Amino acid sequence: MKSGSNLERVILSGNPAVTAELGPPMSADGSEIRHKAKLLKGFCDAANITDCQTAVVRISSIAGAVIALQEGLEPVMQMTCRDRNRIAIQADLLGAHALGLRNCLCIAGDHQKFSAAGKLKGHPGAKNVYDVDTCQLVGILKKMRDEGLQQGGDKLEVPPRFFIGASWTPGGEPLDFRPVNLKKKIDAGADFIQTQGIYDIDIFRSQMEKIRAMGLHERAAILGGIIVPRTAMMLKYMDSSVAGVSVPKSLIERMAKAKERAGDDKKKAKEYQEEEGIKIAVELIHQVLETPGVKGVHIQAIEWESAIEKIVKSAGLYPRPVFE
Repeated sequence: MKSGSNLERVILSGNPAVTAELGPPMSADGSEIRHKAKLLKGFCDAANITDCQTAVVRISSIAGAVIALQEGLEPVMQMTCRDRNRIAIQADLLGAHALGLRNCLCIAGDHQKFSAAGKLKGHPGAKNVYDVDTCQLVGILKKMRDEGLQQGGDKLEVPPRFFIGASWTPGGEPLDFRPVNLKKKIDAGADFIQTQGIYDIDIFRSQMEKIRAMGLHERAAILGGIIVPRTAMMLKYMDSSVAGVSVPKSLIERMAKAKERAGDDKKKAKEYQEEEGIKIAVELIHQVLETPGVKGVHIQAIEWESAIEKIVKSAGLYPRPVFE
């Protein structure tokens, strides 16, 4: 056992792992995290606590993860390269371990320009850091854990034990580079991989063929990303504006037809689209889990944590494994 986390135990048991996502609020009130944790508890093996997603200031991932842990939900703390240099990163990792956190997902972080969207002013003029990149961040965690050394070489009397995660975008262009990119992260020390949202199952399966040929699926647990669609407009946006995400027209048409069934009734239009979105998510979960080399799914019901229970049960992934 590298960390002793529940997520690591589920993966080692051979059961398909289920992770979810919990977004902290733009507020100093932690009650929203507690509420969301209660919705997710028992329906996933661990939940990502996002680290200022879309570069918007929120309760920190570490604080949010500790609150979730207090509610009995195992967290996956996110750590971005965007906001910290290597000194701050390592200090936060030591503190996070001391607070009981055992999973860490290493990501680059959304560029600050994305923080000014809709009605938000954000911080588009903020300076990013990127002292280290994602592969280097993974390597820092591995060195601290396995060698008991800081990145600079100083010894750690008590090393932090983290189950180390990284992200992967299988549908990103150029497609031929994606397996190489994944190999770099696994070579650096990633134990598990959560992918970008998968809608085009053919592209994903084609990429997984390459991954299996390289033996990468045996070196790290790959969890296929499922972003639960809520509206036809959301799917259109994902297809046109989110890097590495391709949505088949058939899925967009399904959501559009669900909306049309409601006529001018806005309430029913929302209800019908959400019902169809859950059906699509469950279908995608089955298709992803049927793909050789996949060890689980990462379900993202963005600001819709209440949908996770129905999705997990409908997909036949409930109850979740429990360990002494």
